[in-house]
Amino acid sequence: MDSSFSIRSFQAKDFDAILELNSQEGWEQLAANKDETFHGWINSEPALVLTNNDEVVGYLRGLTDGSVSLFVCELLIRRDYRGQNLGKILIEEAHSCYPSTRVEVLATSESEGYYSQQSFRPFYGFRKAAEEFV
Repeated sequence: MDSSFSIRSFQAKDFDAILELNSQEGWEQLAANKDETFHGWINSEPALVLTNNDEVVGYLRGLTDGSVSLFVCELLIRRDYRGQNLGKILIEEAHSCYPSTRVEVLATSESEGYYSQQSFRPFYGFRKAAEEFV
């Protein structure tokens, strides 16, 4: 990663850029539910942003117990910055904060190949949206 890039903790001023990245990726539920998404960010750890010359070009939002598991809820790199190992670097940075944890990722069928290339093993899981509990 060249010196124009940096990784830092999420700040509230990053939120509009994150919403824009979500929208560009087609993650409309995260972009549309701004209050819930913001609440998720301020209550997540690790919550990292990747900047290039102070512009947010990627992020990782995770949850951890600090000892056993680190769940990567979302990992997103802006399309024109992909292919530079920036996602891998974000995952490694998140793990360096909690080095005893295993890293679990929530993936989609579109991102499965990426995680396989990074030597993640598939595991089976389920998801149910909040509105499905009504």
